Amino acid sequence: MRRIRKPPGRGWGVLRRGLALGMALTALWVVALTADLSGAVAALRAVWGGPSVAAWALQAELGPLCLSENALGQLSPWQQLVVRQSPALYAGQDAVDRLLSRQEEPPPTSGGETEGEEPQPTATVQPEDTVPQTLGPSSGRSYDQAEGVYISNPTSQSVDVAALAAAPVEIALPEEGPQILILHTHGTEAYTPTGEEDAYQPTDPYRTLDTGYNMVRVGEEIARVLEEAGFSVLHDTTLYDYPSYNEAYDRSLAGAQALLEQYPSIRIVLDVHRDALEGEDGTVYKTMAQTGGEAAAQVMLVMGTDDNGLPHDRWRDNLTLAVHLQMQLNQDCPTLARPISLRAGRYNQQLTTGSLLVEVGSHGNTLEEALAAARLFAQSAAEVFGTLW
Repeated sequence: MRRIRKPPGRGWGVLRRGLALGMALTALWVVALTADLSGAVAALRAVWGGPSVAAWALQAELGPLCLSENALGQLSPWQQLVVRQSPALYAGQDAVDRLLSRQEEPPPTSGGETEGEEPQPTATVQPEDTVPQTLGPSSGRSYDQAEGVYISNPTSQSVDVAALAAAPVEIALPEEGPQILILHTHGTEAYTPTGEEDAYQPTDPYRTLDTGYNMVRVGEEIARVLEEAGFSVLHDTTLYDYPSYNEAYDRSLAGAQALLEQYPSIRIVLDVHRDALEGEDGTVYKTMAQTGGEAAAQVMLVMGTDDNGLPHDRWRDNLTLAVHLQMQLNQDCPTLARPISLRAGRYNQQLTTGSLLVEVGSHGNTLEEALAAARLFAQSAAEVFGTLW
């Protein structure tokens, strides 16, 4: 016998739909709680050391993001729910806001320099397979420029290059104690070997712990030239990017702060790196200055700002020094210096009014080309620093 069920009354239908909606919302809430947010957690771990990797991880969780100030407040309600239901993300809300609002300059071929992890070469090539380039202002990009100084400026900050060139450098070098600190946030970075004479044991492509072939060797060359010019130089040879490349800037910040406390006479801090230049097709480039004699790589000054919201009151003072140094480089060897790169991050340059990040060559250059560039850079730097007594 077939039992005929009467349709439920209107009130019961509303209640049933309400219960169904409640169950659906509960399920969504559980999904948010149990979702795999490992990418986002990894992003937080690299907040001060890997904006690109972190942003990709967060986008994987939250979808495409294009945010500026108050980043978390601009998320959709669903995206905010995901963040707020993650203890790791919600506890670090300020850090997430800073990360999402951070802007990076996307140069056309250069891996560039970010405050932490950056695109790294994945395979080595033979020296004859690298393509030399003398890099100057690109016709496809806009620059702040005056007095022959070009500044690539993707930040929101306005820069008057002529005023910076005319302004005095407000640094007075002391007579006693170390005056200049050289360190290497990414000390294991290395170059393209040409043979047995400059071969090294790599830890990763174009990276090595052997301080005879990595950035420590380049720093030694700069220190030697500056010392011969009469300056007192302290060279920190700590490899802050080993064993982990992530958070290298945090570690070098702690190291630099300790040295500045120990040696309060230090007025200038040079963080010496190398660049990475690789095309989309895998072509490896090397920078070459036109010296008319010895083969030399090019150098680039990377200068930070407070554009990412972190305090950095000294950035214009640092940029003034960089502009004066760039003018001297242009005078001594017109093709040695690439345009100054102004960035949103600080690169630990908030520590002093004499902080510079110096990139010597790229991974396609040889060590000898980098050392030649280091000597030329240090000679011009000595001329500028010599006016600061």
